[in-house]
Amino acid sequence: MTQIIPSDLDIACEQSAAFVPLRGVANPHLQTMLPRLLRRKVQFTPHWQRLDLPDDDFVDLAWSEDPAQAAHKPRLVVFHGLEGSLHSPYAHGLIHAAKARGWLGVVMHFRGCSGEPNRQKRIYHSGETEDGTWFLHWLARTWGPAPTAAVGYSLGGNMLACLLAKEGNNVPLDAAVIVSAPFMLEQCSYHMEKGFSRVYQRYLLNLLKANAARKLKAYPDSLPVNLQQLKGMRRLREFDDLITSKIHGFADAIDYYRQCSAMPLLNQITQPTLIIHAKDDPFMDHHSIPAPEHLPVNVEYQLTEHGGHVGFIGGTLRRPTMWLETRIPDWLTPYLDRTR
Repeated sequence: MTQIIPSDLDIACEQSAAFVPLRGVANPHLQTMLPRLLRRKVQFTPHWQRLDLPDDDFVDLAWSEDPAQAAHKPRLVVFHGLEGSLHSPYAHGLIHAAKARGWLGVVMHFRGCSGEPNRQKRIYHSGETEDGTWFLHWLARTWGPAPTAAVGYSLGGNMLACLLAKEGNNVPLDAAVIVSAPFMLEQCSYHMEKGFSRVYQRYLLNLLKANAARKLKAYPDSLPVNLQQLKGMRRLREFDDLITSKIHGFADAIDYYRQCSAMPLLNQITQPTLIIHAKDDPFMDHHSIPAPEHLPVNVEYQLTEHGGHVGFIGGTLRRPTMWLETRIPDWLTPYLDRTR
């Protein structure tokens, strides 16, 4: 009888697969907010690059190192959440973890999210897949073939799910991971207007309004509102009603939410994909949890009891750990380290 001895990789993956919250910090709001205290600084020196788009706009890229010197390495692409950037704890934390594994990491900032307003009236939203698709093809075309995976967080996760479903086998990705994605945007908008979730709504709305104000000052009349109207907004749905939907050709916010929710598209994803979601995510409720029977066999869904919204802090009080920074690279290793 042949004895099967598990490899170090198999053991590591098994150990990282289950999320155990930091003792005494299972509360979803602590899980959601603590990463900003524990992951304040970028732990590497990023290599910045401005990428011009076909419509005379741009997106900014933050690489873990100069891609010209690392084009042969496996690639990990990060799509951030609403008003996120490289400086979001989950983004630079995962890029640092990828760098430690010998991979080339890059954050593609959505238009206007790298600190400088974008040139065109068009901005970004949960279902805007054109920039992400163009970037992924540019990546393969410019730097040649290499194992490539993408990770999308929150809004970026919903966008990535839409992209995967729409592009099918045409997208140059070997695997993908989606974290804390609001797969049902309309229901999430209602949820964000209740209870403590209103605190998060206020925080995100203030970020959106500040970004929009910068754009109006740099490019007057580039948005369908003026500064006074912008200051008067009190809900995310107002912002999407008056700005997002109008810019991108939707009737209103609800029309935008219904057309851009990824939930109905999940069964069309063809790449190996891991979806991670916490039951106690304060940004959404049960409507964003897909039924297992509606997912294709290539999509693995991990629903944890705790974790908050893009939190997932484990370890001990002395040594807290960011579970996602182990779980995601471990899951992606078979796809990115194929030659090892």
